[in-house]
Amino acid sequence: MRVVHVSDCFAPRTGGIETQVGDLARHQARTGDEVHVLTATLGEGGERGGVVDVEDGVHVHRLGARLPFDLPVNPLAGPGLIRRALRGVRPDAVHVHAGVVSPFAFDGVRVATALGLPTAITWHCMLDGVAGVAGPALRRTRWARLPAALSAVSGAAAERVRTMLGGRVDVVPNGIDTALWAPTGPPDPDLDAPLHLVATMRLAPRKRAVPLVDVVAAAAGRLPDGALRLTLVGDGPARDAVRARVASAGLQDVVTLRGRLPRSEVRATYADADVFLAPARLEAFGIAALEARTAGLVVLAHDGTGVGEFVTPGVDGFLVADDAAMTDAVVRLAQDRDLLATMRRHAATVPPPFDWDHVLAAAAAQYERASRLV
Repeated sequence: MRVVHVSDCFAPRTGGIETQVGDLARHQARTGDEVHVLTATLGEGGERGGVVDVEDGVHVHRLGARLPFDLPVNPLAGPGLIRRALRGVRPDAVHVHAGVVSPFAFDGVRVATALGLPTAITWHCMLDGVAGVAGPALRRTRWARLPAALSAVSGAAAERVRTMLGGRVDVVPNGIDTALWAPTGPPDPDLDAPLHLVATMRLAPRKRAVPLVDVVAAAAGRLPDGALRLTLVGDGPARDAVRARVASAGLQDVVTLRGRLPRSEVRATYADADVFLAPARLEAFGIAALEARTAGLVVLAHDGTGVGEFVTPGVDGFLVADDAAMTDAVVRLAQDRDLLATMRRHAATVPPPFDWDHVLAAAAAQYERASRLV
């Protein structure tokens, strides 16, 4: 099969969509598909304007333009370059990957559907604040009759797309190499050691790293000294604000800021941890939480997010209503080590069904669905 992915962002940029599109494309190429990626992200050496590289068996078409801040858009030439690339490749399916603001991806939708190509669109975001406002207007446009297979990365995200556009919206989840993240053996926690919390995220306001520090501070205030510790992995624009909150809360001996780490070091960190905290309220899927859950950690996240796709409350984690409830869950696990051990044992021995075979099958089903709509 000849598949074209369309994404505003791609490597060398790092982030959730970039990682997932890259991994999906590579796994499809390994199964024998001919895979192309059309992106507005420039290459490492500034490649743009139609330059094609072959990376890990994937043909990456750099269709962006040199713009301030390296913005992944090409407002003038983008549609023409997309049209030329699609006519040259002649794909069996076009898979568009969308966020809240994805001008290049939406150009891809317009061009691919106008060319009569089977088109699947996957949203990698939560559309809170957008779906209810934009939905009535969009349903009076051609988007309401778009000949495309619509999906999102989780049931929670899909519900927002249905609110916005109506009709059928399936789920094409994110995926990981479950064998890579699985623990090497059953957990053997030291019941006398501090409860080791870990969080991995981009330190940005949307991910709520500063409120995470507040959750840990509130829990620490209800527990004996030395009862818990937090390792925070990641970097970003909120780094200084996080450091300031750690200092003002007097948590310098509780919170360790590790910065951005390669996957191998993240796995090593999880091997020494007990509980993963996911404080974001607008988490469409939660790939870091899935990796931690697969590594055998108990996951605490907010209810109504994509984390609910792979966490069963009371079994391998808790889905909480607010930050106060997350604090309560941390305190409970610090005090009830038998419950912690039971939940960790389940997480370590029952892997979630989000390996790449699962994701590839879900994507292929969307391509088949899209082919019936043209």
